[in-house]
Amino acid sequence: MEQVRESVRRSTRLPLKLPIRVFCKESDEYQWTEQTRLVDVSPFGAGFTLTRPVEIGRLVQLSIPLPLKLRCYDHTEAMYSVWSLVRHVSALPIAQHRQASLFRIGVGFVGKQPPPSYEEDPTLTYDPLPGTAGPGSMLRLKEHPFARQRRETRLMIPLEVLVETLDEAGNPAMQEHTVTETLSSLGTCIPTTLNVAVGSILKITSPRDRVSTFAVIRSRKVAPDGIARLGLEFLGKRWPLDRG
Repeated sequence: MEQVRESVRRSTRLPLKLPIRVFCKESDEYQWTEQTRLVDVSPFGAGFTLTRPVEIGRLVQLSIPLPLKLRCYDHTEAMYSVWSLVRHVSALPIAQHRQASLFRIGVGFVGKQPPPSYEEDPTLTYDPLPGTAGPGSMLRLKEHPFARQRRETRLMIPLEVLVETLDEAGNPAMQEHTVTETLSSLGTCIPTTLNVAVGSILKITSPRDRVSTFAVIRSRKVAPDGIARLGLEFLGKRWPLDRG
């Protein structure tokens, strides 16, 4: 799994293995926190690992005991709190000493406060404004359209899948067996009884095809039959449709 919006790094990052706290609010109803460690850092961005994927364009808040020379503000505080834009996500190979997935996250620093639009709607995603990705500056943001134009026609393919929510530690929480109503390599629509909100990330698995990936909830609508339908967009890799 790999997602990249921009590969140009704005300044050299230093390999500092400092502990950090990552906070993410995926919707009004759901948020999570994970303790992890930096891989590298500069005054304008950082890399670290998480046990769950995070959607590119989403805002996360980092709390880091960062050296003063790498800070842009809060030089007298013990912890450096900085809102950051997720720019890169990739799945790391599963090593022999661990069974769980691990994801490499790259972020660009935004500042001490998130934009006002985030406070109103935490499901929003963002892009950096042109001209703000150069060295010596934090990112300024523009809203990324949430209702993106569908890039591929979904087919009427019924496929039995296991859908799992993630708890605050990134582990499977609730789960449900359901059947896809429509499917493309980029996303799917499924009926569900799970109480999940737009913006949340799910794990979706096909036991038959031995395919497993993560997806973000783009829409949730209750149909006339009283059952909710989720519109899901797969994160990273495409769903292989040629396995039928």
